[in-house]
Amino acid sequence: MSSLNYKHLRYFWMVAKAGSIARAAEQLHLTPQSISGQLSEFADTLGVELFRRNGRNLELTDTGRSILRHAEDIFRAGDELLDIVRDQSPTATVAFRVGCADSVSKTIACRLVQPALAMAEPPRLICREGRLASLLADLAVHRLDMIIADRPMPSHLSVRGYNHLLGESGLAVFANAELAAGLVGDFPACLHRAPMLLPGEDFAIRHKLLAWLEGSGLRPRVVGEFDDSAMMKAFGRSGAGVFFAPSVIAAHVCAQYGVVQLGVVPSLLEQVYAITTERRMSHPATLAISQAARREVFV
Repeated sequence: MSSLNYKHLRYFWMVAKAGSIARAAEQLHLTPQSISGQLSEFADTLGVELFRRNGRNLELTDTGRSILRHAEDIFRAGDELLDIVRDQSPTATVAFRVGCADSVSKTIACRLVQPALAMAEPPRLICREGRLASLLADLAVHRLDMIIADRPMPSHLSVRGYNHLLGESGLAVFANAELAAGLVGDFPACLHRAPMLLPGEDFAIRHKLLAWLEGSGLRPRVVGEFDDSAMMKAFGRSGAGVFFAPSVIAAHVCAQYGVVQLGVVPSLLEQVYAITTERRMSHPATLAISQAARREVFV
């Protein structure tokens, strides 16, 4: 081998971060067959085994982990070089790239990020929305500066990231006025046999919510499950069922969707985290967000 093929190295890096060839191919907009062929060629050129199969998943070999550490340093240096070049323009605005997990209230996410735009020299905001696993893959390759999520980063992922709790809120229950008028009994007994809209599997609060319902002897009639919090609220506005949202935005939910609050379950706490590559927040925008979260959002 006379020189290193950096294109092959990037493909290897992406597969290692994504955890599978299929997910890496989706992010790179290539076919899985193309990625698989490039990986095989890279391994043959190096004369080492990079991955081993564990069921349907790929696991890095010891050599693969060592190569991954060097690849992270190489591509981090490349991103820093590009940032330096972009910042040479006197009119250039530094970008601040935020990923928001589908399971986080868009209202809360907006309130959290707004302080960054109120800075003396505000960054150019770039927002991405998606599932947490996909956003973490982008954070790993420095396409995001921060992720707003309703749970900490899973410990089993080989992503260099740190969790910062921004705040937590009790869970409130809502319904449109017509549905609320037809419910029987006081809260929370009125939820028994009521039509209910549940957050999907990606919501961290879902399993706690189901456990609370069961422990309270409440058996609602589940009519829908939603991976997007805004869509769940929209169906709730139509009267399809009662639904849940953080109590810190209860007034906004009632005004925005024309619904009434049935009650609050203070024992069910929905948490919001910032996930960054910084062990301690030092980026001016992330610091502004963290400080405002405690002062203005989760009070």
